[in-house]
Formats: sequence, structure tokens, C-alpha cells
Amino acid sequence: MRFNFDMAEPSNEKKEHKLKTLALAPSSPPPTTTPTDKQLEWLPLQDHPVFSRAAGGAGISSEKRFPTNLMAWDGASRIYFWDSEKNFLHRISVRLGEPEVTSVVAASPSKVLQADIELDFHVTKISINRNGSALLLAGSDGVCGMYLYGCSSAKDSSIICRTVLVGSEVYEKSNNAIRILQVAWHPYSDTHIAVLSSDSVFRIFDLSSALDQPEQEYYLQPLDPGRSRNASSICPVDFSFGRDHLWDRFSVFILFSDGSVYILCPVAPFGSFFMWESIIEIYSDAQTFVQKSTNSTASSNSSLAISWLEATFPELEQGKEISNISVVKARPYVLIDASLSLQGPLRKVCHGEGDDPGFRGAECVGRAVSFLYNSVGKDSILVTAWSGGQLQIDALADEIQPLWHTGNPPHLSFDSQDRIRGFAMICESIADQCSVIRLDQPLDYCDWSGLPPPLLRLAIVDLALPKIRDSDSLISMFIDPLISERIYCLHDGGVDSIVLHFLPFTHQTCGKDEIMKAPSVHPVVSTYQGSTGTSSSLCGFVVLSDSFGYSWISGVTSTRECIVLEMKTWNILLPRLMDMDKTPVRLEEAGERITPDIISKELLAGPQMVIVPQGSNLRSVAADSIEGRSALHQYFKLFHENYVEYAHKVYFELKHHGPHLNKIICNLHARLSEVQQRLVNVEKKQPELDDRISRAIKRHEFLENRLHNLRKFPGIHKKPLTRAEREFSSELDRFSTVELTALQSSVEALNGRLRRYTQTQSLKGKMPNYQRNTSRKKKLVQDTQLDQLKASLEKLSLVNSENSKKVKLVESALKDREDDASK
Repeated sequence: MRFNFDMAEPSNEKKEHKLKTLALAPSSPPPTTTPTDKQLEWLPLQDHPVFSRAAGGAGISSEKRFPTNLMAWDGASRIYFWDSEKNFLHRISVRLGEPEVTSVVAASPSKVLQADIELDFHVTKISINRNGSALLLAGSDGVCGMYLYGCSSAKDSSIICRTVLVGSEVYEKSNNAIRILQVAWHPYSDTHIAVLSSDSVFRIFDLSSALDQPEQEYYLQPLDPGRSRNASSICPVDFSFGRDHLWDRFSVFILFSDGSVYILCPVAPFGSFFMWESIIEIYSDAQTFVQKSTNSTASSNSSLAISWLEATFPELEQGKEISNISVVKARPYVLIDASLSLQGPLRKVCHGEGDDPGFRGAECVGRAVSFLYNSVGKDSILVTAWSGGQLQIDALADEIQPLWHTGNPPHLSFDSQDRIRGFAMICESIADQCSVIRLDQPLDYCDWSGLPPPLLRLAIVDLALPKIRDSDSLISMFIDPLISERIYCLHDGGVDSIVLHFLPFTHQTCGKDEIMKAPSVHPVVSTYQGSTGTSSSLCGFVVLSDSFGYSWISGVTSTRECIVLEMKTWNILLPRLMDMDKTPVRLEEAGERITPDIISKELLAGPQMVIVPQGSNLRSVAADSIEGRSALHQYFKLFHENYVEYAHKVYFELKHHGPHLNKIICNLHARLSEVQQRLVNVEKKQPELDDRISRAIKRHEFLENRLHNLRKFPGIHKKPLTRAEREFSSELDRFSTVELTALQSSVEALNGRLRRYTQTQSLKGKMPNYQRNTSRKKKLVQDTQLDQLKASLEKLSLVNSENSKKVKLVESALKDREDDASK
């Protein structure tokens, strides 16, 4: 296996302030018996016994329809790894930035954490909350939460942790029609998780209260009934929470398989914690706009936002009286007569009539597979990954405002004290939101008018992934904890590093007329072997960092091999400055400037000149007279002060700076020998380079002759596909992969409902006579529903068969057309 890595990147970033929340209550206190440092063996993480083929057997199996990541890091000193064969969790203590070791060292043996229940689904992703008290175990068929502080087991020296199933009534194993698409912890809560499923429902569960019933349910309807063109426009794929920027912290970004992005705002879990200063900021902005607004729609939206803020955060009513708090808690609240609007699809800003106003990039191939939100300063970056191996990078051109759809009340549930326990609402998209936004028109969409913010296209990055037949590439994206401008992209071929050098609102460029710089892509880890065509994909990936600004990436392959790479993070985003107006500095002047002050300037200036007293004539003075002896004594004194003392200073300076000069001379000799060795290597490689250049010239001439011959073929006159034909071909690809899958999912859902109905009928047949009498009244209605289900199932089967025939006809027509064009 071949691994490639880059050595580049920058700065320290303040760690996020961990809020003290209602932590997940452990089932029992932490174990009291822990191994001491003398019992542990510290060794490099890649050499840990857990990451070996002997410990894993046949390797790690992955699931293609769900992103796989079996590693997690608590942000401090522990790495968690899920053993998919033995179904237990490894907890490995690590040390970052050891003085004598540049890599990551880990403690051996590791702690083994086991669930107290048997998991009936395949775990493909683990994720830890902020305070490190609980871990998510997720797969496409189920989700559960594991409390990491359990009780020790005397049987096999492992830790038994309390494990609970989440949403068992919704994502039950028997009803395999509903699949889980994405699971994530909420960034402002340690007890809330969000789940996006294939039934187009976004749910939020609270692990500290009810586990079976969701706290919040959002039924996503991106298009009105009758307006749907294809199934890809109503099939969600991924979601991402916003970060710490104005209303983004209350936003959820949802991606659909056709590449369209929608926004739900505001979404706040009950009991989540937010910074008081940020709440005051958006509250004051909304109040200021209400006072200055003349538009009735915008004033209504901002008034609803103010009402929601005041009810969710009652501390706002006290205003300036509160000065000693930094964090506020969200209270349970929802508008009684309004549901959230599904804002979108987000359209990009167009420069003219010829630009494409859609959300899909012209170079993107396939369908959208994953999504990432990244906040860099004032910029909100949206990254969409496509199955063809392209990344579509956009930035929000304006701020997000909350939006409700009045007249569509949600369904509420209350507890025994008449407090809101949960709610469910239908989120519909407004047709007027799909208007085209151009720069040559006045931008009136940013003043709470109900239109979503437009997108500013930054770049489209092609990862050049190896093409796998009859399979789409699963791409996962991670943000670097130290450099928010860097994104790690995990795919079938390895790991790539994408660095954003230009952002519209964060001024990173220095020149006034500097051209926008494209993102740089560096392959960090390559697991694809071109000679054999085989690949060992990564089944686990984490990004580690310490408080000194050092970062590492660690991954586990499907063959259970561990990879640890140190990422150089210094000066990656600093631009190269060059002032073309200034004249170049001469080498002599530069040498004089960089010469170190080894000897003091007084010694370099030399001894002072002897000043002869004026008015004295030595020739008229006798040598043995008093005047002559006095003059001789005075000259001896001047000589001693100017020459003898100067000589003593020179001796002292040379003796003091002797070792320093010797060190400098040794360094210069070492550099000289290194340069000489490089020159020798260059001289040895020069003949080889000349041969390669000559072969390249010959190859170039051969290719030119071959191109000249190929131009004579009749196929050169074949016209390329037009834009409409390319769009139609891409629509057929999505139709064959998404439409049929959606219809099959609908058939499976109806089959599941039919099975549950038959089971209910069989149970009713065994009921006593007095219960049968009560059920006869509903028999006629149930028979009618059964007939309707059977009719719907038959219609869906006919539609499925007709669509398959249409696809085959269109493909044959396109093939005939291409054959005619080639002739």
C-alpha cells in the first residue's frame, strides 16, 4: 500500500468554550481501579496492538450506503475505536506533542467498553459529544447512545456501559423501508442528537428524557404537490448544523440528491445553551430593523423573530439588568399558529443573462452525496460533494433570517404540567423563493423579505477519483480544528487536503488588484494502487491537535492498519509579498545589513588618535630636564589609554567570541559540504534528465504526428452534445439511480404496512368474543383501506415497469443517434 502525505499549514485557534450542560447521567460512577503509569506501555499509535491484522481477523467491513467512520476523539486525551467484529469499543489514552517524540503515543493495553444490550444493527459510524460523556453508535438501520462511564466487569476485565436505543419505534429493524441517512450531535447541547431518514423527516431526540419519541419533528416538503419533476428533488441526502455566526447557530442546512440546499431556521433544542452576547446581538438587530422597516412582510417576519427570541430566552425581558451571565438556556417554545418555512433552494448570484442561475455546477457529475458547513470569520462556506468526485464550494452572499409559514399550525404534545414536551410540523417551500438573483438588479432580498440568501460560487474542485463501475463514491468531509480554511476530504482513494485561499468577506489578500486564488488540493493519504486496481479504503478518520498549534491526522484502513501523519501548519495562508516599485537591493548592501554584530562597533572603529598638546616644542626641551620627563610621562599615559587598553579590549572580545565564531564556521562548513553533495547529485542526474528530455521530445513529435493522422478520420466532424443534450443525459443518470430507488422504497414501505396490518388482523382473530364485537364496526373501513393499499401497490408496480421501459427506450434512442452521428 502506498501512502502520500503533505507537510503544510498554520495557526493556533482558541478552543471552543465548553459549556456546562445537563450531562448524560452515567449509570454508575467511573471505575476506581485504573492501571498506573508503570503498568502501561507507551508506544506510537500506529504500533498499538489494537490496530493489527491479528486483532481484527479478516478486516473491517464497510457499508456503501452509509458513510463509515469507526474512530472518534474527545478533544483531549482519548481516542475511541469500534471493533465491528467483536462489537465492543476500545478506549485508548494518547499523549500529544511529547518533547522527545514527534508522533502520537498511546497507552497499551487499551480499555474495552461493552454495551449492556445486544445491538441488532451494523455500526458504521461513532461520534462523541462535547463533554465526552456519551458516544453515538449509528448505522443505516438503527441508532443508540452509549454512556462511557460504566461499571467494571470482573469476568473479562472490561467496562460494561449503559446503552439505550434511540427512536426504536421509528427505526425498527422489521420496518426496513425507513433508512437512516445521517446522525449528528447538536453543537450546542450534550444530550440532543439529530437524525435525517429516508422518509424525508428531520428529527431531534433528547437522550436525557424520552428516547422513543422525538422532541422535534420536521416533515420536509421542498416542492408543492404536483410540482415535483423527479424523485431526486424530494430525496434528502445529508444535513449540517450552522456555527457561531448570527442566525447560523439556529440554522440547519439540508442537502437533497439533486444538489439543492434548503435552510431550516430557527431550530433550538430544548435546554441547549448559547452565548449571551450572541443572543443580544441578533435581538438588537431585529429590534432596530422593526423600527426602521416600511415593508409589511419584512416587519412581520422580524416581529415573529423577536417574539420567538423573547419566549425562548426570557432573560431578554430584563435587558441591561443582567450583566453577570455569559450563557443562557433555551426554554421550550414553538409558535402556535405557524410552522417553519423550508427556505430554498439556494440560488447562486448571476452576473448576466447568460449565466446559469441554478444550484448545480456545470462540471459536477452524478448526484450529491454529502454536505459540509464551515464558518471562517464572517464567511459561511457551503461545500457539496458529488458522486463523480467534485466538490462545489459556495459562500452565503447575505445573512440568514428566520422565516415561518403562517396558517400551518404544528402538532404539540404536553406533559402533566402543561409544558411543551415535543412538536411536529410540516415544513413547506414557498414558490416565490426560487426566483433568479442577478447582480445587475437591486438586491432587495436581504431585508427580512422572506427570500433565502443567495450563494456566491467560489470554486469547483475535481478530486480526480478512480471510477468504480456501478458504484457511487462516498465522500466525507472534516474541518481542521486549527485552520478553519482547510478541509479534509475522505473518499475511496484516500484523504485529500483542500485549502481555501480566497474568501469574499475575510480579507486575506494584500494587493488591491490581486486575482482570486483557487483552492489548493494536496493528496495526504493515497490508498489506491493503480497497477493492481485494488484499494483499501479508510474506515476511520480523526484530526488531532494540541494547544501548541500542532496537528496530526490518524486513520484506520479496512485491513486494520493505522496511519498517523503530522501536518505542518505554519504559514500556510501567508501570501508572498513583493513590492515591484522598490529597486532591488544590491548584494553588497544586503550582506552588510545581515552581518551579525559579533564584535562591538568601538573595536571595529579602531583606537582613538593621540592628540598632541599644542604650544609645546619638544626640540627645545632637554630629555633629562623636568619638563622633558613630564612630557614623556604624558605621552606614555596617552599611549596606554589609547593603545594598550584597546589591545586588552580586543583580546577580551576575541576570547569571548571565539566559541561563537567557531560554531558559525562549523555551520558554514556543514552547509558548504551539503551544497557540494547536492551539486554532485545534480551532476549525476544530469545525463538522466537529458535522456528524459530527449525521450519527451520524441514522444511529443510522435503524438503530434498521431494527432495529425487522427484529424483525417471522419469522426472528427462529429458534433459534440449540446447543453440541453448533456443535461438530458445527466437527468437520465439520476433517473436510473434515484427514481427507481425511490419507487422501490415506496413499495417496501407499503409491504411493511401490509405486514403490520396482517399481523394486527391475526392478533384480532385470537381476541375474546366481546372484543370481536367491538372490532366488527371497524371491519368495513379496514377492508376498504386494505383494498386501497393493494390498488396503490399495483399502480406503483405498473409505474415502475413503465419507467424501466422508458429508460430502455431513451437509452436505445441515444445510442442510435450517436451511431448515426459517428457515421
